[in-house]
Amino acid sequence: MNTLAIHTPRRLASAVLLLAVAACANAQVVEKEDPENWVRLYEPHAGDEMPYRLMSPYGFDASKLYPVIVSLHGGGGRGTDNRKQLRVWNKLLTEEPTRSAYPSYVLAPQTTRLWDAAHLEKIKTVVAALPSADRDRIYILGHSMGGHGTYILIQLDPGYFAAAAPSAGTGRPVDEEFIDASLIKDVPIWAFHGDNDKVCPYEREQKLFAEMERLRGNMKLTTWAGDGHGVAAKMILGGGNGGTRCSSDRCDEEPEMLQWLFAQSLAARK
Repeated sequence: MNTLAIHTPRRLASAVLLLAVAACANAQVVEKEDPENWVRLYEPHAGDEMPYRLMSPYGFDASKLYPVIVSLHGGGGRGTDNRKQLRVWNKLLTEEPTRSAYPSYVLAPQTTRLWDAAHLEKIKTVVAALPSADRDRIYILGHSMGGHGTYILIQLDPGYFAAAAPSAGTGRPVDEEFIDASLIKDVPIWAFHGDNDKVCPYEREQKLFAEMERLRGNMKLTTWAGDGHGVAAKMILGGGNGGTRCSSDRCDEEPEMLQWLFAQSLAARK
């Protein structure tokens, strides 16, 4: 069998090699200067006493309406730098397949204290100014302090958010404020919690879920068996050690979190 050998002229080969080395060097410089290119998708805004980042919908079309995800950071994101509030789930939401399948705004505010009514009013002001925002599908999620904040904000205005996804969100043992299930029983909630969480004890989540069962509330609870507090990414990624329960037959049993989230709307609750 004859083999056809293709020979590259020596000068051409040297030039190709030099171009490849240069391209590699340039790529390394860019990566060194900005190792987290995904952060660029979240445009910074100074805000009124509440800095925030905003990611716009993928393939934005002004003739369409887009859901809004309000993303609340935990204790590690507190500050005024308008950067630390971007957490692992914010990065996961920038992945192109996810953005393409679920085009939406993602609003990530930053605070120096626990989430409260003043933050909710500022969030509403930001959302109201967004072009093409679907007011029927405003969602809220967060982990740890952000998960607890999710519960707090939906209690303050249960009719504003179409759905909520708190992770490890029932507060620390020293937190006096707990959650009034009667106020949020009609809000579609999918909560996530590690059963070995020592920071925000799992027992508090169980207590809330039991009350939601009694009230026939609309709450799903996924328990990560053996996990502690660091389960934030599993809101989006899921995990093989999770078991999910529903508080009543009102719950949407969709097993994929983002698919579940984007299926919820205020219109469906009327």
